[in-house]
Amino acid sequence: MARRRVKLAYISNDSKRKATYRKRKKGIIKKVSELTVLCGIPACAIICSPFDSQIEAWPNREGVERVIERYENTFVIDQSKNVNQESFLRERISKAEDQLKKLRRDNHEKELTMAIFQHMQDGNLQNISFEDANDLNKLIEKNLNDIEIKMAKLSV
Repeated sequence: MARRRVKLAYISNDSKRKATYRKRKKGIIKKVSELTVLCGIPACAIICSPFDSQIEAWPNREGVERVIERYENTFVIDQSKNVNQESFLRERISKAEDQLKKLRRDNHEKELTMAIFQHMQDGNLQNISFEDANDLNKLIEKNLNDIEIKMAKLSV
């Protein structure tokens, strides 16, 4: 027989709510116990209930204190590694801006290369600004230098 899905809502009947609490508490403790055994990790459960006057701690109070102490010590050590959202976003924006600059530079270089090929085909250099002419000159010198290096490698 298949289980039916339980509707998650506040249980208004006190006796049913207490019975459900006891069953679910037992299930949670069982799951934490299984987690510690199967994965070999320290874990604990602290359960506060309006039905019990005492707070229940699993596996015991000392075990809970060890886990909490370990968490606090780890948190202090790792806090220097953690970054807040604002610094994370600033870093991401900075990286994105650097990437955009690089892409713009590459795009400009490709446009200049296309202008060189266009000039080679029809002998006409379209309206080009002084800055683009300087960039074109630098690109030609770079390409010539690359060709000379490749030729030197081939002749060796």
